Amino acid sequence: MQRVSVPKIGAWEAWRDAAREMLGAGVPPEEADWGDEDRPRGLFDAPATQRPATAMTVPRGFLSLARSVVWHSDPSRFARLYAFLWRLRDAPQLMQDRGDADLAKLRQMEKNVHRCQHKMKAFVRFREIGDPAAARRSFAAWFEPTHHTVEPTAAFFVRRFGDMDWRILTPDVCAIFEDGTLRLEEGRARPDLPPDASEALWVTYFRNIFNPARLKVQAMQSEMPRKYWRNMPEAAAIPELIATAPARARAMQAAAPSLPSMRAGKVQAQLAEHASAWTGRADGLPAAIHACTRCALDRCATQAVPGEGPLDARLMIVGEQPGDMEDLQGRPFVGPAGQVFDRVAEEVGLERRMIYVTNAVKHFKFTARGKRRLHQRPNMSEVRHCKWWLDAERRLIRPKLILAMGATAALALTGTGGDMLSRRGRLECTPDGMPVLLTLHPSYLLRVPDAAHRTAAMAHFRADLAQARDLVRSP
Repeated sequence: MQRVSVPKIGAWEAWRDAAREMLGAGVPPEEADWGDEDRPRGLFDAPATQRPATAMTVPRGFLSLARSVVWHSDPSRFARLYAFLWRLRDAPQLMQDRGDADLAKLRQMEKNVHRCQHKMKAFVRFREIGDPAAARRSFAAWFEPTHHTVEPTAAFFVRRFGDMDWRILTPDVCAIFEDGTLRLEEGRARPDLPPDASEALWVTYFRNIFNPARLKVQAMQSEMPRKYWRNMPEAAAIPELIATAPARARAMQAAAPSLPSMRAGKVQAQLAEHASAWTGRADGLPAAIHACTRCALDRCATQAVPGEGPLDARLMIVGEQPGDMEDLQGRPFVGPAGQVFDRVAEEVGLERRMIYVTNAVKHFKFTARGKRRLHQRPNMSEVRHCKWWLDAERRLIRPKLILAMGATAALALTGTGGDMLSRRGRLECTPDGMPVLLTLHPSYLLRVPDAAHRTAAMAHFRADLAQARDLVRSP
């Protein structure tokens, strides 16, 4: 049995060189006794003998694995690595075999070492041991790692604290960095380190970031094992913080503002969306409508078309949206449909100058076909966004009656725009109680192909305007 001892300091290089020599000499795992240099000597141990070496290519993945596993605290780590390396001679593909038990054990040991390195980076707490006024300040820390991770982790602290002198003291190996040079020494007993004035501030910060409502003791101890607590100043506050967490969480809950239910929140959002918040001067409303960007229709239209008419009008006429001519001129009801309305209104004795005329939607929605712009009906979202301005006009004019012409106007004023042929001539109300008389839109009269139906529709429209005239003239 050949005895191979690996030192604590420089363990990776020592194991690598010894394994390379023994593998090249053809020493099987069962003839090698691997261990730390301070282990007791066995009865049948013999020093390693030189044998003729043979070359072997080692997978790069194994080198990375072995570079971590050699720092594990398991005494069998060196023997396990060499046994697996011996198997790699004839089966290099073993590094990709996830079902291999030996590889799985080594991977777990590698993971444990990486976890221990992470804990060391997180839980080392330095205390100042030198003169604060010195050119290079000096610090020291006591740490008790689970595995032999001081040497492979020291480079991190060199990069992180290269502008000061420091020493990380452990029972195993000590890392000492002075004047820009790192050296490793044998472990030593725990020293008496002086108190640090900044620890009180750090503990105060830790107390303030501790969230009792999200306390999970097992998860916290998994990330911050209890074995490290005695070397961490903030750990002294943890038992108290855990004990008082339920009461503090209840106090936070009691002090939190109450929230509406999901349904109530949606209702409030809809009410806020429909409510008009415009409170400016009456003569400023047209300019405000011209500047509207509440929906995407303003991007293609020439301009917004606000309503027009006397602010004390008893009758308000609401159509659908501006047409091509209204979009170009900036005035409502000046196109073909507006001309039909003017003619019928004059026949029944309604004077346009006494009526406030507007539309449910203030921008022209169209589809371009060559040089023509074909009308498109506004969708629900566009009607809802523009209702903000229609409500502002209603509150400003406060008419005795609103005449809603067409489905879009009915939708904006009553909440539903369907079945207009059966609803026309009927009085309905807005949500706030303002009376609305429903009728057909003049553009519908222009589109009816059958002459008899067109004549009947025109008669209905004339009757509805006459009814509106009578309603606004009545006391």
